[in-house]
Amino acid sequence: MTRISELFAEGTTLSVEMWPPRNEVAEARLEAALAEIESVLAPAFYSITYGAGGSTRERTHDLVVRLRNEVDGTAMAHLVCAAHSRAELTEILGRYQAAGVENILALKGDPPLDAEESLRAGELAYAAELVELAKSVGDFCVAVAAHPEGHPSSPDLASDRRWLAAKLEAADFAITQFFFRSQDYFSLVEELAARGIDKPVLPGIMPITNPRTLAKMAEMSGSAIPEELARRIDEAAGEPGEVLRIGVEVATNLGNELLEGGAPGLHFYTMNASAATVAVCRNLGIAVG
Repeated sequence: MTRISELFAEGTTLSVEMWPPRNEVAEARLEAALAEIESVLAPAFYSITYGAGGSTRERTHDLVVRLRNEVDGTAMAHLVCAAHSRAELTEILGRYQAAGVENILALKGDPPLDAEESLRAGELAYAAELVELAKSVGDFCVAVAAHPEGHPSSPDLASDRRWLAAKLEAADFAITQFFFRSQDYFSLVEELAARGIDKPVLPGIMPITNPRTLAKMAEMSGSAIPEELARRIDEAAGEPGEVLRIGVEVATNLGNELLEGGAPGLHFYTMNASAATVAVCRNLGIAVG
């Protein structure tokens, strides 16, 4: 198993986010995507999501451990503190440590809507506390989330940058939410550097494949959709093939700008599909198959 923080010293990384399936149809979709992504892209690491309040706790654990044992790339487990006690989080981290999983993405997360009021927030209020807990439990490589345009709950961009810098003082690297303007990413990196933080910040790219999914994800994450891009997607909404073509074009251009500007790698939000991500990586010349 490899600590992801060590991969950045070896060169530009390619990584993907997947999520554990909830039913047989979703499982078949995941398996098809994994097969193509592994053979064509051979990612440096896979990032596996964790449902609100731990709703996919066991499925996340099982998929992370499976990938750790079956693929050449490294597996990283998402973990959230919302709706969890400190003891629960310690137990989850201990299980990962016992299974040989060394990489964790520490998130505040969202509680499930039906969580008991007393547990909705969880014992740990912030991702920074989860970073500290993970480091105290074992020798984990811990990543945190970054928002180039600011977290939706942050009162302003300056506060967001201050809190992110504090998280990165203890964490090993960051992965950004998806965005569409490379300057937002480079501004984030520059502002962190001004605060003395030079740890890797991996930019996240989500190739557009579905207008409704785009709108929902953008609303949840606080990512702005540029006006011209929104217009193009809206005009193509009834033509899935055209939406995919635009999505691949936009993601390819963004990826080129990020790599040319010195980003340590590219992290793709795949939505458990492979076609768009594979197409973008082939355009960028970073596919292996």
